[in-house]
Amino acid sequence: MKRLWNIFKAGIIYENPLLMLMIGLCSALAVTTNVQNGVGMGLAMTFVMLFSEVIISIFRKVIPNSARMPIFIIVIAAFTTIIDLVMKAYFPELSKSMGVFIPLIVVNCIIMGRVEAFASKEKVLDCVADSLGMGLGYTWVLVGIAAFRELLGNGTVAGLQVMPAGFEPILFFILPPGGFLVFALFISLNIWLKGRMQKAAAKSAAKAEEVAA
Repeated sequence: MKRLWNIFKAGIIYENPLLMLMIGLCSALAVTTNVQNGVGMGLAMTFVMLFSEVIISIFRKVIPNSARMPIFIIVIAAFTTIIDLVMKAYFPELSKSMGVFIPLIVVNCIIMGRVEAFASKEKVLDCVADSLGMGLGYTWVLVGIAAFRELLGNGTVAGLQVMPAGFEPILFFILPPGGFLVFALFISLNIWLKGRMQKAAAKSAAKAEEVAA
């Protein structure tokens, strides 16, 4: 269980796909103009990543090495199509708002990278922990960036008015340069948080050694 927890936790902070690995940035910055888009994109990515990793892990020993990339793309495309059709059927406004970025999940570097580097080599339970950790790490960054941009750019959060009536929206934060600025702030926050956690872990290890001595 500790091993699975470490795999899960790595995707949230230590190997966060956006803040540490810095892959899949195009769609992340494009959809984070409001919280609804951030949540929708995060859940869609998590769904596709989870089932793609599980399926590929199950069949990893029978997938020929020479055909692995086409097979990976077919599996990812299948689950991307499923989530795209579900969103169009049950969440049409959200699907319309996100445009082509849901279908483009099939070529997202995060999923392809985890499938190639992890799912094709590891057991199913490890892949479940990895995909959920990576998905949650991706989602919290999207939602955080979207909340910040929507609050300052529109005065709302998840469509609800938060700022006073006289607040003048700062349109800069809705535009691409604002997205890059907020993303940079989140990277800095993650580096700071990672440093604090590493220091805390080092202190705990030092105390444990003193007690043992």
